[in-house]
Amino acid sequence: MKFSELELEESVLEALDAMRFDECTPIQEQAIPIILEGKDLIAVAQTGTGKTAAFLLPVLNKLCKGEHRQDVINCVVMSPTRELAQQIDQQMEGFSYFMPVSSVAVYGGNDGSLFEQQKKGLSLGADVVIATPGRLLSHLNLGYVDLSHVSYFILDEADRMLDMGFFDDIMQIVKHMPKERQTIMFSATMPAKIQQLANTILRNPSEIKLAVSKPAEKIIQAAYVCYERQKLGIVQHLFEQEVPEKVIVFVSSKIKVKEVTRALKMKKLNVVRAVYNS
Repeated sequence: MKFSELELEESVLEALDAMRFDECTPIQEQAIPIILEGKDLIAVAQTGTGKTAAFLLPVLNKLCKGEHRQDVINCVVMSPTRELAQQIDQQMEGFSYFMPVSSVAVYGGNDGSLFEQQKKGLSLGADVVIATPGRLLSHLNLGYVDLSHVSYFILDEADRMLDMGFFDDIMQIVKHMPKERQTIMFSATMPAKIQQLANTILRNPSEIKLAVSKPAEKIIQAAYVCYERQKLGIVQHLFEQEVPEKVIVFVSSKIKVKEVTRALKMKKLNVVRAVYNS
């Protein structure tokens, strides 16, 4: 299905066209109409299926109609990590380029000046707040954040948030929101604790469960159970056995990027570029 076949505003379609987005992914095709109808939703979908656009596009579609107050927080998107919050914020900037919709990303691990920027955005009432639970709760506890006008509450990668121990933080944040809101939850899995959370904060939700996609037959998957100190040696060993033409190595931190880059260069391998989030 094409985005143009969905009931999206012209400004939303214009942004999609500028970003060269034409065809919906399966999760977008199923989720966008449900969210546009105003229903609560719980969707099980893997990372990389296009779920960020699946919840941002219909919410932006509603916000750009001018039916919401401009001086209050209208939407809160919860993310388990700073990195994911940054990614959502980047997509938000692209999708809202042709719309009078404001947003602020709220996460920890930064300096005092960025905290003040977050405070200003929250105090003035950004339309969309993209936040990690702990940092948003810190701002809430300081008394200048008003969530009483939130119309849309979105939890992305909810299973990861619960695995990281954010259940109580989420419930504290929900207490500051009106009961009459639309709540949307995305999760890669559906364990009992996710179902419990859904039963607590969602109202008669629609459900979407996408089948987990399998890798192509030619792709070989392998897992190595090891200690942290053994990882680099395993990576080096893999490259000693065979050096493919093109390789992407994902690591968990900036320090690891530098360590792996240095180690592979010592093996006389052509490491073109190391890329990491700032």
